[in-house]
Formats: sequence, structure tokens, C-alpha cells
Amino acid sequence: MSTPTEKLSAAGVSIWLDDLSRDRITSGNLTELISTRNVSGVTTNPTIFQGAIGGGGHAYADQIAQLAAQGASVDEAIFAATTDDVRDAADIFRPVFDATRGVDGRVSIEVSPDLAHDTDATIAQAKELWATVGRPNVHIKIPATKAGLPAITAVLAEGISVNVTLIFSLERYAEVIDAYLAGIEQAQAGGHDISQIHSVASFFVSRVDTEVDKRLTAIGGDHADGLKSLAGVANARLAYELFEKEFATDRAKALTEAGANPQRPLWASTGVKDPALPDTLYVTELIAPGTVNTMPEKTLQATFDHGEIAGDTVTGTYAAAHQIFADLAAAGVDFADVTQVLEDEGVEKFIASWHDLQGTVKSALESASEVAR
Repeated sequence: MSTPTEKLSAAGVSIWLDDLSRDRITSGNLTELISTRNVSGVTTNPTIFQGAIGGGGHAYADQIAQLAAQGASVDEAIFAATTDDVRDAADIFRPVFDATRGVDGRVSIEVSPDLAHDTDATIAQAKELWATVGRPNVHIKIPATKAGLPAITAVLAEGISVNVTLIFSLERYAEVIDAYLAGIEQAQAGGHDISQIHSVASFFVSRVDTEVDKRLTAIGGDHADGLKSLAGVANARLAYELFEKEFATDRAKALTEAGANPQRPLWASTGVKDPALPDTLYVTELIAPGTVNTMPEKTLQATFDHGEIAGDTVTGTYAAAHQIFADLAAAGVDFADVTQVLEDEGVEKFIASWHDLQGTVKSALESASEVAR
């Protein structure tokens, strides 16, 4: 009897955990999730590291003390702690990476969100993260801001695998795909082995419903209420339609025939925010081959426990998804504004988490220095 997570993997969905901490690494929990929950990768972000270091400070105490003794700055300490965690996680996932020929077994680490609107600084830090972690199964996360797009191309051109994050709109996703293809073309021209470069495009789901449903509540009425909690899944399904279309073009096929990998769609923000919704909604409704679903542990466990996996739930739904957006527009929802608000908020939230993390590490370094005196 297959478990729901085994069925999900068999349907072509890679299950990645949206969480990482030193405790999770050292306790054996990460290894256990690989063997029992079909987890084949991990994603991190500034909020996750703030929770890990802020909430599990004891696991980092020795390293913080060493860094304090060396006179490390706050940012140097964060860089050291997070790259160590990602390197150790990458080593745990190395057998998965080898077994899938580099498709899975991936661990993502994000450039500082303070750099989200600075192309050159993003490129420089992406290279530094890649070199410091020093593992082939790492993805460097770069946000899909306007400044992020040329950085994505430049980093891929260096042969570095990239996780493009904070994608909310189809328009921006089309630009992300173009940035990916341009990066692979430049890598090929530069003599890199393009078969070794991988990328995912992280399309956010539940946050879309949160913002759209807030607007539908303000509009009011039965028609608006009937459209609630539909936009997130519909938007992701249309992203998959765009993925199929763009990677069937002559430009993309010329690259894949030369050994390039398609940039896989990744469903992010798949934890349900509205408790009235099924807790596996953004898993069971977004099953399609060649995708990744990065789940918080609560969603992973719910999927393993009672997820109903019924094969592909994406292809064949495009007409209905387009209709949902026609209905939302008719109801008065400006979806272009929704996605711009979400991108701006997404960057701001990660910046806030980053600054919280800086505050936590600053206090820890100061405390360690006091103890050492």
C-alpha cells in the first residue's frame, strides 16, 4: 500500500520541505523525512533562519561564541551559520541528488533580501554563497523583482543553479522563463556544461488567496463570496500552462536538445492560511508532472496522513482557470494590483525577518563576548 507522499512522488511531484534548522540536521529528523515522507529537497528563506537561530539558539551557541571571539560582524556570523547549515543539509541530500541525476536533493539559500532591488550586489552575493557552500546540489534563491531578473540571467550564465522566488503573476513568470533561457544560452556560449545547471521558479499560492479573498470580502455579495479561495490554485494552474507553452518553443527546445534542463515550476506558500479550507488544498489541487511542492512540515504531515492523491489535477483545467480570472475581473478585483502588492509585501516581510535575524545574532554575539570577558 503506497502512502500519499509516495503517490505524489510517483505522479511527478518532488516534495521539498520548506524549513531548515541545525536541530533538524543534527537530530536525524531530516534524514528521517527523506526515508519516511519522500522529502527530496529543502528550501530556506530569511524567515526560516530567523525562526531557527532565534528559537533554537542553543544549537548555534558554540559557533556564535567562536565567531564572537574572532570579532565577526553580525552579517558575517549570519553568513557563516546559514551556509554551514545549508552545506550540512546538502550533504544529507547528496544520495538523492546522485540518484536523480541532479534534479532533486537540492537545498536552497537566499541572497540577502536587502539586495532585492540591487542587481550587481545580488550577483556578487549569489556567487559568494555558491562558492562558500561549495556543494553542487545547492540552489541560490534570487527574488523575481525587476532588479532580480538580470541577476538571475547573470548567475545562471556562471553555471550556478538558481531558485527564483517570489513569483506571483503570469507576466512576471514569463519574464523569469526568459531570464532563465537567456542565462542558459550565455552559459552554453561560455563553455559551461548546461546539463549540470538546474533551476526552479517558485510560484506563490496561498498568499494569492489571502489577498484576493480580502478584496472579495470588501466587495461583498454572494457572487464575490463564491469566488473566494479559487484564485491561488487557478493562478498556479495557468502558470503550468505557460510553462508547457514556453518550454515547447523552438528556443527552449534547442537548449533542451543540447542538454539543458527545463526550469521546473515550484509551488511555494502551500500551507493553508484559512482554517476553513482543506489543509492539503494546495497539494492535491496542484499535482502535475515535473513540478516541485515545497511544504511546511504541518502540510507535509497532513499530506502523508490523509492527502487524496488522484493523479494530475492541473492539465485540462486551463479553461476553467481562465474563467475564474474573468469572473474576478468582472467582480472588480484588479489582479495586476494584487500581484504587485504581494511582491512588495513579500520583499518587505523577508527584509523585516532579516533585520530581526540581525538583531537576534547581534544580541547573541554581545552575550557571548560578555561571557568570554
